[in-house]
Amino acid sequence: MTVIKVKSNKELPPQKIYYLPDQISPDSTEPYNSHYGAGIPIAIDFGTSDMRIGLTNNLSPSNIFPSVISRYRDRKLAQTLTFVGYDVYLDSSFKSSLKTPFDGPLITNWDYVEWMLDYSFHHIGVDSDGFVDNPIVMSELLGAPSQQRKNMLQLLFEAYRVPKVTFGIDDLFSYYQNNGKNGLVIGAGNQAINIIPVINSKPILTEAKRINWGGSLCVDYLSKLINLKYPYFPSKINNHQFEILMRNHCYVSKDYQEEINHIFDLNVLEKTDVLIEAPYVENVQPIKTEEELKRIAEKRKESGRRLQEQAQKSRLEKLIQKEKDYEYYTKLKNSLEELNKKQIIHTLEAEGFDDESDFKKYYNNLEKSIKRARKADIGGNNDEIESETPPEFPLVDIPDDQLTEDQIKEKKTQKFLKANYDARKKAHEEKLLEKKRLEELEIQEEKWRKEDLNGWIQDKRKKLNSVLKKKKDRKKLREELNDRKSHAAQIRMKNIAVLAAENSVPNTSGNNTRSSKRKRTITIDNDPNDTFGANDDDWAIYRDIANVEDEDEIEEENQLMLKLEADLLQYDPNFSIENTYDSQFNWRKSIIHKFLRGPRDYDSEKTQHQYQFHMNIERIRVPETMFQPSIVGVDQAGISELSENIIVNRLPSEGFYSKNEIEKAPIINDIFLTGGLSHFKNFDERLKNDFTSFLPVNSKINIRRAIDPRLDAWRGMAKFSNNIDSKNAFITKQEYEEMGPDYIKEHNLGNFGYF
Repeated sequence: MTVIKVKSNKELPPQKIYYLPDQISPDSTEPYNSHYGAGIPIAIDFGTSDMRIGLTNNLSPSNIFPSVISRYRDRKLAQTLTFVGYDVYLDSSFKSSLKTPFDGPLITNWDYVEWMLDYSFHHIGVDSDGFVDNPIVMSELLGAPSQQRKNMLQLLFEAYRVPKVTFGIDDLFSYYQNNGKNGLVIGAGNQAINIIPVINSKPILTEAKRINWGGSLCVDYLSKLINLKYPYFPSKINNHQFEILMRNHCYVSKDYQEEINHIFDLNVLEKTDVLIEAPYVENVQPIKTEEELKRIAEKRKESGRRLQEQAQKSRLEKLIQKEKDYEYYTKLKNSLEELNKKQIIHTLEAEGFDDESDFKKYYNNLEKSIKRARKADIGGNNDEIESETPPEFPLVDIPDDQLTEDQIKEKKTQKFLKANYDARKKAHEEKLLEKKRLEELEIQEEKWRKEDLNGWIQDKRKKLNSVLKKKKDRKKLREELNDRKSHAAQIRMKNIAVLAAENSVPNTSGNNTRSSKRKRTITIDNDPNDTFGANDDDWAIYRDIANVEDEDEIEEENQLMLKLEADLLQYDPNFSIENTYDSQFNWRKSIIHKFLRGPRDYDSEKTQHQYQFHMNIERIRVPETMFQPSIVGVDQAGISELSENIIVNRLPSEGFYSKNEIEKAPIINDIFLTGGLSHFKNFDERLKNDFTSFLPVNSKINIRRAIDPRLDAWRGMAKFSNNIDSKNAFITKQEYEEMGPDYIKEHNLGNFGYF
C-alpha cells in the first residue's frame, strides 16, 4: 500500500503581539496654573468623559482630567478627603470609591459638580475670596433639559458669584473653531451622537437628531463581547484598558456586510486579527543537573520495563483463559448439532445464554478477541519462533503427588512458560496465514483496480462511508447517554435494572467454564460470596450496558479507515486531503477556533497562550453600532439613515432648497465630523459611501474631520468668548436675579429657549 504524503503549508511568521495597556497611574498630582487673570473668561468643557478648563487667553485648556470623584474616609485623621480627576488613581483605596456626577448624559449629583468646580478653579489659579471674578463659557447637551441649566446657573451665580455665564453645544463650538458656515455637523461623543444641520452659521435645531449611543457605551459593549468570548480569562481587564483597545484597534468597516461574510477566511483573518496579551508570570521549573536527569531517565526506563512485563504477563494470562473458554464453547457448539431445537434452548439456558443468537454472538466475539490477543506482543519476537529449539517442560505431565514442594513450584513456572510458548507458536502460525491471506487479497484488489477502476473506487468509498457512519453513530450515542432523558439513556437504565434483578444460574455441567459468570445476583460489598471483578472480563458488563464497542474494535476501525483513505488519495482524483476524516477536525476549518484563537494553532498547556485573547469581529462590530444601533438593542436609526432623512426630506420641507437642488446644496459640501468616536479609521470613507448611495448622481460630497476632535470644542468656546459675537450671549448676574433661572439668551452656538 502506497501512502501519499501531503505537503504541509508554508510556516507563517509569528503573529504580532499587542500587550494589554496598563491602568492609569499618574506620576504626580494635577498641575496648578500661575497665570490667572481676573476678568478673563473661563471656558469649561464639562464632558461626561473628561473635564477641560482654562482661561480663554491660552491656546489650549490648562487642565484636562477625567470627570470622576472619590470620597475617602481617613480614620487616622478622622476626616473625609475628596479626590478629583487623575488624583483618584494615585491609590487603589481611592479608586474603590470612584464615582461620577453623571447618570448617562445628565448630571444627577450636584454636590459632586460643586467639588469638581472648586478643584478646577483652584488649579487654574483663581485666588478670589469665595467667588470667581471671571465670565464663564460652559458646554451643555443638545436639547438640554431646562432643569439642568437652572441648577448650573444657580450654582455659578449663587455659590461662585460669577459676573456672567453663557452656554453652548460642544459640537457647534468645534464647528465654529474649524470655520464652518454651511454644513452637517456629526458629533460622535461619549454619551450620544448628534447630527445638526447648519445653514448660514445658524443651527437648524428643529431638524437636529440625537442617537442615544456614544463612546462609553461602545466601551461597555466591547467589554461584554470580550468577557462573553473569554469567560474564564485569567486576568481582569478594566474599562480603561478596554477604552484603549477600542481606540487603538477598532475601525469602521467600509462595507460591513461584505466584510463580515469573509472575516473568517484565513487570508482575511491574517490581516484583521489582533492578538492581545495580558501580563503573566511564567512558571519556570528548576534546572536539573546532568546527573539528576540521567538518574530520572534510568528510573523511568526501569519503571517502564516493569510495567511492560506486568502487562505482558497479564495479556498472556487473559489469553490462556480465553483459549480455555474458546475450547469449551467449541465443544459445546459441536454438541448442539446433534440436539433438537428444544434441547438446544434448554442447554443454552443452562449455560447462561438467552437464546441461540446470544450464544453465536458471544462465541464470535470470543473468537475475534483471541485473534486480536494473539497479534499483540505476548513475549518475544514471534518471527524467531522457527529458529528456536523447542523447549522441554519435563514436570508438566507429572502428577503433583509425585513431586516435592520445590518441584511443584518449578512445575507452575514450566506451565506458564509452556503456555507462553504455545501462544507464541499459535500467534506465529496465524500471522503467517493472515499474511498469506492479505497477499492474495492485495493481488485480487490490484487486478480489480486495473480492470474496473470506477467500480473499485465506488466500493472503497462505500466502505469508507460505512466506517464513518459507525463513528458518527457512536458519537451520537455518547452524546445521548449524557442526556438522562434521551431514549438511549432510558434503555441503559432498563438494562441496569434487568441486570440487578437477574439471579445466578447454577452450573449443572460440572465444568470450569465462563458461563457461570455471565449471570449473578448483585450482592452487598462486604458479602464474601460476591466475587464480581475477580475476572477482568466481569467489567465488560459496563460496556454491555452502555452499548459501546471496545477499544480494540475502534482501533481496527481506525486502521481500516486510514487504509481506505490512503487508497482513495492515491487513485481517486476526486478525493483530496480535504475529504479525509482528520481534516474535519483541522482547526483551520473550525469557525469557533478562528473566532477564539485567530489564524494560529493553540496550545492550552502553554501559559502564554492562556493569557492571550483575539480581537477580530469585534474590531468592526463595535463601531458599526453607530450605523446600526439595532445591533445592541437601541431602537433608533443610524448616522447615515438619519442624515438621509435630514438632507433629503426635512430640509427641503423647511424651504432652504428644493429636492431638485439637493446636489447643489451647500450642506453636503461640508460634512463635519467631531467628537472622540470620529477618530475611528475609515469613518469618513464609510459616510461618503453611504451618502453617495442616497444622494443624486454626481453630487459633490466633502467630508472633513475636526483638526483636534478632542480639544476643538474648548478652543471654539475660547474663540467665541473673545469674539464680538458673544457680546449679547451672556446672562449677567443682575439679569439672573431679575428674571430668574428660566431666562436664556439665544445665540448661534447654543440651544433655543423652548428646550
